[in-house]
Amino acid sequence: MDIGHRLKTIRLQAKLSQRELAKRSGVTNGFISQVEKNQVSPSIGSLKKLLDGFPMTLAEFFAEEEGAGAGKPVVYRAEDQPERGTGNISYRLIGSRFPDRHITLLRETMPPGADTGPEMLSHPGQECGVVIDGKLLLHVGERRFELGPGDGYYFDSTEPHRFVNIGDDELHIVSASQPKAL
Repeated sequence: MDIGHRLKTIRLQAKLSQRELAKRSGVTNGFISQVEKNQVSPSIGSLKKLLDGFPMTLAEFFAEEEGAGAGKPVVYRAEDQPERGTGNISYRLIGSRFPDRHITLLRETMPPGADTGPEMLSHPGQECGVVIDGKLLLHVGERRFELGPGDGYYFDSTEPHRFVNIGDDELHIVSASQPKAL
């Protein structure tokens, strides 16, 4: 396998510059350039750091493509959904390696009592979701909604909004927003 060519192909598919990948990976863009030109052969540790910038596992990197033009990734296993959350809220991004992605699809987990913060959120676009497990208090503008398993929401995300787990158990939501946020 031509590691340099493979790395460059994946980087370009992800629409990342060498500089952006270097920032994400904690290496220099000169090192990335040398790897892509096959001037240096990265150690497994260095390659792992580079792949964490996409994110991608070593197994995915070395997997043979399923024929020419295998196309865009389709399946994102649980272990391939990068964590984008902060604090005690987990946001697992689905489709992170899909080229030219237009939607943010998240698998969210909030422990009891957790919320998105005292400040209301607001950003361009729309978002929607469905509660899988737990109890959600959704603030949208001045309105308040209590949702349980199977209940869904859809709103213009320019309206100030906030999410709070009001149940005694973890809250699990699958949500989507557009344009992509993460």
